Amino acid sequence: MSAPHKRWWRCAASAAASAAVLVVGALAPAGAAPRTTDGTPIDDYVARYDHPMGSQITRVEGDHSTPETQAIAGGEGSLVAAVEGIDVSGHQGNVDWAGYWGQGKRFAYVKATEGTYYTNPYFAQQYNGSYSIGMIRGAYHFAIPDNASGAAQANYFVDHGGGWSGDGKTLPGAVDMEYNPYGSTCYGLSKGAMTAWIKDFSDTYHARTGRYPVIYTSTSWWSQCVDGSFATTNPLWVARYSSSVGALPYNWGFHTFWQYSSSPIDQNTFNGAYDRLQVLATARD
Repeated sequence: MSAPHKRWWRCAASAAASAAVLVVGALAPAGAAPRTTDGTPIDDYVARYDHPMGSQITRVEGDHSTPETQAIAGGEGSLVAAVEGIDVSGHQGNVDWAGYWGQGKRFAYVKATEGTYYTNPYFAQQYNGSYSIGMIRGAYHFAIPDNASGAAQANYFVDHGGGWSGDGKTLPGAVDMEYNPYGSTCYGLSKGAMTAWIKDFSDTYHARTGRYPVIYTSTSWWSQCVDGSFATTNPLWVARYSSSVGALPYNWGFHTFWQYSSSPIDQNTFNGAYDRLQVLATARD
């Protein structure tokens, strides 16, 4: 870990300690986040430490979606079975879930954690609010592989909102694997080491929850940084901001989720009918 990254992590760890208390209570009734975390205004804390899903993919690969490609990707005029959803992080604050329900969104993923130093202070409102409006929802973790081991980050995720229950309304947790916000693309790891890190996270999450996590990534990042196959265990959530999914990462024959735009909010589609989404939220691996 670089010296600047170490200094940043030490500051973030202190700020996260207070936020962790908030997220542990994520099953309490939905409500607004407190105004400060460890003395830092909430929105300043989020802006400093929260990297939303796909933020680094957009930075490196760009968002080439348009209203026209979004309509195509969202299945407008198509007979293909699909379910529309969104993902959110602390940057969205208190989300108007009724509004998104009215737009036809039927599932949501909510950022819970990043590394072993950040918890989303808006997690309770977002996670519980999406559930209360009727959506099938899940939590995600933004991986920082040079911050701590895969096992440590999987445990941190589960302990701060990333668990799973077979209630038909809770999706398996997702691990967000994308470009490094702080340095080299692959976090200084070889392909073999990155594959081992992901397996460590995946196996630990499975041991804690009985589910393998969904893996979110882009084909370009995965090709540069990973040399193993997870197709037989982990559902794929692929990011490509265009009118088609395109080539998938190594050895996956199909995708489960597709993030097809980051504008005006991260937009996703589930590759199947609603009853299949319910199965994903219900069946153990």
